Amino acid sequence: MDLIRILKAQLAFGTHALLNKADAVIESGERVCVVGRNGAGKSTLLKVLDGEVLLDDGEINQLGGIRISRLEQDPPKGASGTVFDYVAQGMPEIANLLIDFHHVSTELQTVCTDKLLNKLERLSNQLEAVDGWRFDSRIQVVLTQLELTPDAKLESLSGGWLRKVALARALVSEPDLLLLDEPTNHLDMASVMWLEQFLKEFKGGIVFISHDRAFIRAVATRILDLDRGKLISYPGDYATYLEQKAHDLKVEESQNALFDKRLAEEETWIRQGVKARRTRNEGRVRELKQLRNERKQRVDQVGKTDFNIETADRSGKLVFEAKHLCHAFKDKVIADDFSTLVMRGDRIGLVGPNGIGKTTLLKLMFGSLAPDSGETKQGVNLEFAYFDQYREKLDEEATVQDNVAEGKQEVMMGGRSRHVLGYLQDFLFPPARARTPVKALSGGEKNRLLLAKLFLKPSNILVLDEPTNDLDIETLELLEDIINQYQGTVLIVSHDREFIDNTCSSVWAFEGNGKITDIVGGYSDYEAYVNYLAEQQKNQPQQATKKVEKAPAAPVVKAEAKGNKLSYKLKLELEQLPNKMEQLEADVEIQQAIVSDVDFFKQDSDITAKALNHLAKLESDLEAAFSRWEELEELKNQ
Repeated sequence: MDLIRILKAQLAFGTHALLNKADAVIESGERVCVVGRNGAGKSTLLKVLDGEVLLDDGEINQLGGIRISRLEQDPPKGASGTVFDYVAQGMPEIANLLIDFHHVSTELQTVCTDKLLNKLERLSNQLEAVDGWRFDSRIQVVLTQLELTPDAKLESLSGGWLRKVALARALVSEPDLLLLDEPTNHLDMASVMWLEQFLKEFKGGIVFISHDRAFIRAVATRILDLDRGKLISYPGDYATYLEQKAHDLKVEESQNALFDKRLAEEETWIRQGVKARRTRNEGRVRELKQLRNERKQRVDQVGKTDFNIETADRSGKLVFEAKHLCHAFKDKVIADDFSTLVMRGDRIGLVGPNGIGKTTLLKLMFGSLAPDSGETKQGVNLEFAYFDQYREKLDEEATVQDNVAEGKQEVMMGGRSRHVLGYLQDFLFPPARARTPVKALSGGEKNRLLLAKLFLKPSNILVLDEPTNDLDIETLELLEDIINQYQGTVLIVSHDREFIDNTCSSVWAFEGNGKITDIVGGYSDYEAYVNYLAEQQKNQPQQATKKVEKAPAAPVVKAEAKGNKLSYKLKLELEQLPNKMEQLEADVEIQQAIVSDVDFFKQDSDITAKALNHLAKLESDLEAAFSRWEELEELKNQ
C-alpha cells in the first residue's frame, strides 16, 4: 500500500536544486534508507514528506489520514517540562491522561492523601478504557533502553540527550510513517542494536537517513539514492545498492563521453567554411541546438573528497604509559587499577556505554586531568590534533573559507602554500559554497569543515571523539583511508561498529565499575570476546559462580598463561600474528622493489627519505611480530 507518492518534484534553495523532477514512492511495511552527499537535500526530503517544506513544483500525494512522526537532525529547541511529558506528547490522543497519571504517581511517592488516591484511581480507569497501559508500557521500555530519566527536566539536558528524548517521542507514537534523521547519533552501541530490533518489528513504513553502515545493513530493505536532484530506487540491501550504484555511474560516464564526442563533431561541422555552410542541413542545425541544450542541462557527477592530514615530526616510541591508574568522578568509577602502554603507531578504539568515562580517560592520559592515584607518563615530542565530540565552535556568520583561513587567501599544507579555495575543494566545497555563511550548511557539511580545519594542524597523535556523526558515507570511507595511512598514533571514541573495525587494531572496552579491558582487533573481536565470556559464565556450575562472585575477579586479558592454556586475548593475538607477518612480508617485498628501482634516487630527496624510512619501519614491525609470535608459541607449549 502506497503511503506517499512524489511526482516530478522540484525544489531549490537559491540556485541549488535539491529536487529536479524527482519521483518516489514510499510503501507501508518497508524500511527505506535515503543516501546521498552531505548537502544533497536528504533532511529536506524528510521535511517534504512530513509537509513542513512545500515543493516549488510537482505533486506529493498522501494516503488519506496517515499519521507521520519525524525525528529531526537537530535537537528540539525551547522545549520545557520533564522527559516523560515531552515523550508522551508523541501520542496526542492520550497524552494528557498519561502525563496526569505520571504526575499523580510521582506526587504520591512523597505525600499520600485520599484526594490523590481517588484521582489516581479515576485516571487509571480512564487509561484502562482506552488501552492506555499499552502506551505507558511502550514509553517506559523506550525510555529505559535509551537510558532516559522520566522526571529529568529538559532544560537541564545537553543537545545529545535532548536528541535522544526526541527519538523516544518519535518511536512511541506508533505512526503509519516514521521519518528518522540520523537516529543513531549520540546512541551507544547497545542502544543502537536495540533500535535495530525495534525498527525491524515496526509495522508501518520507515524512511531514515544514517551514516552508520552496519545499521543500514541491518535495517534497510530498500535504498533511495538522492543524487543531483534525482531520486533513484535500489531494491534490496545495502551491499546490492553499492554494486548497482557503481555500475550505474560507469554507464553514465560512458554515455556522457559518447555524447560529448558527438557534440564536439557537430560543433566542428557547424564552424566549417562558406562552402560547407551553403550545403548544410537545417535539420542537423536544429539537432545541434538540441544537443547544446541537453549538455547545458546535464548535471555532472560531483567530484570525490580528496584530503590529507598535516603530519608533525615523529613522536617518541613511547606515547603514553599508565600504571595502576585510578580515578572517580563523584560516585562513578572511571578507572580502577588500569595499566597500559601506548606505542607510536597504535590505533586504539574506545568503546562502551555513554557516560562511562571514555572522554575522561583521554583527559587523564594527556594531562588535562590529574588521576586520583597511580602513575601516568607521556612520551616526548607529542603534537595533538583533537576532534571533540562537542565540536569546536564555528563562526556561523562567517563564510566557510574565513572559518578555515581566518580571512587569509592561503593555507599551509605539507610545508607548501595552497589557496584556500583549492584546499576547500578537496573537501567538496566548490568556490560558491566556500563563500557561503556556515549557518547555511548542513550538519554533515559542518563536520567536513571541521575536518578541513583539523587537518591543517601538524600532528603525530590524532584523537577523534565521535568523528562519524553526520558525515556522508563516502567521506567516512575516505576518513578511514586517511587514518590507515596516517603515520602517527590514533585514538578513536566511536559507536560506529564498522568504522572501529576498519580503523583500529585494538579496543579498550569499558565494562563498568572502572574495568577497562584491552582487546586485540576491532569491534568484531570485542563482540567475540563478550560472547566468549558469556558462554564461559553460562557453562560454569552455579556453585562455582557463587564463589567467583565473592572473590575479586582477575582481569581476563591480563591473566598469565599456565599449564597449556593462554588467556583469551593472547590466543586471539597468536591466531592473528601469522596473517599479520604474511602481510608485512608482502609489504616489505613491495617497498624493497620500489627502493631498488634504478631511477629511485633520481627523485627528490624528501621522497626517497620517506620511502626508506617506511621500509625501515616495515622491517622493524616484521621483526617485532616474529619475536612476539615466537614468545607466544613458547608460552603456549609450556
